[in-house]
Amino acid sequence: MRFISVDLQNDFASEGGKYYVPRTSIEFIENVLLPFLRDNEIKVSEIISDYRQPRKGDDRNCCIPGEWGYLSLLPESAVKGRRWIKSMNDPTWIRENIGIPGSIPGEPYQHPEGFDAWLEENLGSPEDAGPVTLFGLTLDRCVLCCAQQLTFRGYKVLYLAEGTDTASGDVSERELMIESPPFIYFGKGIRFSDLVDRF
Repeated sequence: MRFISVDLQNDFASEGGKYYVPRTSIEFIENVLLPFLRDNEIKVSEIISDYRQPRKGDDRNCCIPGEWGYLSLLPESAVKGRRWIKSMNDPTWIRENIGIPGSIPGEPYQHPEGFDAWLEENLGSPEDAGPVTLFGLTLDRCVLCCAQQLTFRGYKVLYLAEGTDTASGDVSERELMIESPPFIYFGKGIRFSDLVDRF
């Protein structure tokens, strides 16, 4: 089993962030999931975002490299290998100067070969990886896009129910979505207690 964290950055996950709303998943990740992974010597592959403008179709300007909002909640000790930095909800989109503080960001463009290489480096092949458990923000945006791209490449995806939330932070919305189309086409929800039973 492998783990990927998606967009656990201050602008989304911490009070004072540009797009912060209270979400139960953050407390769960910090107080339950990360200690469990540390105790079992499991490191997490991490996807984060550089959402500076310009970005066609999305006028948000956040997760700016070099600023507090860009920083991840995951401690360096928890992260496996290099982080993948994306420029749109879909993880195959990157840009020139991505993640470089003070640089002029280019227009987002797709780079699936780079994402493929990162997956191979961090997860291994779909056969070697086993189930890939996703957690982070948000279920209805970036987590779903990540699940789609993993599924298209042959990986089996699990959504850790307690470890993700929707953009609104509404738990009932998350519970409905995780068991409904289109989410069920690209992964399966799993509870933390069931995940623990696999170890």
